[in-house]
Amino acid sequence: MLQVHKRASSPIELDQIYQGDCIEVMARLPEKSVDLIFADPPYNLQLRGDLLRPNLSLVEPVKDEWDQFASFQDYDRFTRAWLSAARRVLKDNGTIWVIGTYHNIYRVGAILQDLDYWILNDVVWIKNNPMPNFRGVRFTNAHETLLWCKKSQAQKKYTFNYHALKSMNEGKQMRSDWEIALCTGPERIAVNGEKLHSTQKPEALLYRVLLASSNPGDVVLDPFFGSGTTGAVARRLGRHFIGIEQQPAYIAGARQRIAAIPLRPLDDEVLGRFETRRTAPRIAFSGLLEHGLLLPGATMFFKRSRERPATVLADGSLRLPDGRKGSIHQIGVIVGNQPTCNGWDCWYYENDQGELMLIDQLREAIRTALRSPGE
Repeated sequence: MLQVHKRASSPIELDQIYQGDCIEVMARLPEKSVDLIFADPPYNLQLRGDLLRPNLSLVEPVKDEWDQFASFQDYDRFTRAWLSAARRVLKDNGTIWVIGTYHNIYRVGAILQDLDYWILNDVVWIKNNPMPNFRGVRFTNAHETLLWCKKSQAQKKYTFNYHALKSMNEGKQMRSDWEIALCTGPERIAVNGEKLHSTQKPEALLYRVLLASSNPGDVVLDPFFGSGTTGAVARRLGRHFIGIEQQPAYIAGARQRIAAIPLRPLDDEVLGRFETRRTAPRIAFSGLLEHGLLLPGATMFFKRSRERPATVLADGSLRLPDGRKGSIHQIGVIVGNQPTCNGWDCWYYENDQGELMLIDQLREAIRTALRSPGE
């Protein structure tokens, strides 16, 4: 059963909600223990006075105490403190998402950069059903901004499931403008007919974030857990979550919401782990010789042309008829007279039937064997 812990402990407890100040709780979590952070911090909306519709009915604004700050300086100090705490618990190959509006996102972005985070994308969440600007004195606020960052510019590895997002977008590269409706209807958590949380995010938004930048089994931290959208989506996608929240009412609602989602034993591919060339086991060309799929002395052909042959040497290099030697990539550059070459996509070998076959098929045969359980 999902539990609420008032104090974090080490080793880390997963799929739990910790009650307390996020800065204090994160300080008690193990260093470099989470794969992904999604943060929906207070926006510091700075609302003044009541907002009325044209029929003079009152618009219910965000006036919660947790969104109140005495000054921009106070908000900046708070932001710097929680982002510093988040950085400590984020793994060196992890990433962080922070969402906000024009009220706060530019200040948050500057502080992210001051703390050496490196912005990968700013994603615009375009709301299909935004609240109108009833006074008619400026444009309707119809979007929010998400900043997706890695820990530093030097960080080489991080999760980005490009092909999953492309497939999700009907075969087209996913763009940085996401059209998703506000959280309404049955998805909106209500208690006694009143919405539980004033700024509940739609599950569709978190679904896209988690699918893009985490894998099944990863640990996702949400330091402003609210009504538990991150935890609900993490549970659906086979990710673990850690939620931090101060308000008991939010915790109770999130607990009930997440517990209602059944745990299903699904395999990693169903839950969004897709192997790509970047994530597949690295196989050197010499591995084809080591596994006996090619023999020293075999002839290779560049882009199926039998007029451009090269000989395979025992060390995995190729030799041209004029004596020049190099890797499949280096010789591909020479033969193809092009600035770069991925040799796996260019060199062919002759099979037993005399057909020319791409060498990448041999590499995939080795990878398939590596994935198979030992006999």
